Amino acid sequence: MSAENQLTSMNISLPASQKHYVRERAAASGCSTPSEYMRRLIHEDQERRAQSQLERLLLEGLDSGSPQAMTAEDWKDIRLRLAERLAKRTGTDSSG
Repeated sequence: MSAENQLTSMNISLPASQKHYVRERAAASGCSTPSEYMRRLIHEDQERRAQSQLERLLLEGLDSGSPQAMTAEDWKDIRLRLAERLAKRTGTDSSG
């Protein structure tokens, strides 16, 4: 298990009614524990935020000006830059 996925504890304070609600929802949603239910809720929130960010960036791109046609040379340059970035990350040579 990676360090990012290792479980750690966090205590939260809830009113009794919310504690009861979390336990009920955990059981009803097939989660084996309230902690699993909370992790699922957090994960869903992360996904919603990522989707919202993606939509914002797409709209920003659409509003960024007139579209320009991509040439074969443009695509070649993009592929070369990506290969160089990948090589830096993996420590391999991109010239091959």
